[in-house]
Amino acid sequence: MAKLNKTILITGGAGFIGTNFIHYILEKYPRYRIINLDKLTYAGNLANLADISNNSRYQFIKGDIADETTVQRIFKTKKPQIVVNFAAESHVDRSILDPQAFMRSNIFGVYILLEAVKKYGIGRFIQISTDEVYGSVAKGKPNEQARLLPSSPYSSAKASADLLCQSYYKTFHLPILITRSSNNFGPWQYPEKLIPLFITNLLENKPIPLYGTGKNIRDWIYVIDNCRGIDLVWHKGKIGEIYNLGGYNEKNNLEITNVILDKLNKNKSWIKRVADRPGHDLRYALNNQKIRRLGWKPIYSFAKGMRLTIDWYQQHQDWWTKIKSGVYRQYYKKQYKK
Repeated sequence: MAKLNKTILITGGAGFIGTNFIHYILEKYPRYRIINLDKLTYAGNLANLADISNNSRYQFIKGDIADETTVQRIFKTKKPQIVVNFAAESHVDRSILDPQAFMRSNIFGVYILLEAVKKYGIGRFIQISTDEVYGSVAKGKPNEQARLLPSSPYSSAKASADLLCQSYYKTFHLPILITRSSNNFGPWQYPEKLIPLFITNLLENKPIPLYGTGKNIRDWIYVIDNCRGIDLVWHKGKIGEIYNLGGYNEKNNLEITNVILDKLNKNKSWIKRVADRPGHDLRYALNNQKIRRLGWKPIYSFAKGMRLTIDWYQQHQDWWTKIKSGVYRQYYKKQYKK
């Protein structure tokens, strides 16, 4: 085997986007080694990575990015050259119910990582952010210079982390890069998010809960296109810069619902209208011209991405039925009991 020339610390790698990114990087770069640090909260699932668990270029470490002792030990002993921070509490509804957990992971955890970077030094620190930091967008597509107007505890915590990263770049000259992507969809997404929730509910012959009028608009990006963008920013992005990864696939929730119903041969009687959530942003959008100048653009159409996603959930029912029943949660609680 060729000599390994880079060690990458990926935090939150057992989650949805982190899982896809790890698979993507291991396949694309045969000389890269990955350390996956994940707390294994409810959305972290090692079953996502079962196929690479014995790969000599991959190692999993259970731990919390907000635990300074754990983070410092990893930097000291594993000596990563690159850090990609996916670790975050990410569901808006949960942030409304329990904001404290979001402040700890999404702000304090980023601080702990930045302090380790400052102490030990690395080549790149990529902070994975979100389009939600710009808040609800009435018209147009915000670029990277737009004001941050977050609406929920989740998006406020992510915006705070972005500002913290920028301050460490300006004050301590750390090699910071930030990506902000549209709503991701694809394989291994935890089935509380709209697309996997609706797919799996219908596969279980259960109704699908649609918020309010269903007119809330999101810009969607297939997860592999996001992985491609993060990879490009990591290797060719300018230190200290922010890059929007917009999919340019704006759909309202009712349109998404109808696509899924159609693909699964269900009618609109399966829709269950539920009360809207507090502070529900009407529209998100992103201007992606900056990263296009680096040579990136989405290669998956929305239709193709949805077809692949629905097929994946149909073919991996064992994966999501265990999640919905809580089987994985109980297993990991026993396996990694402190």
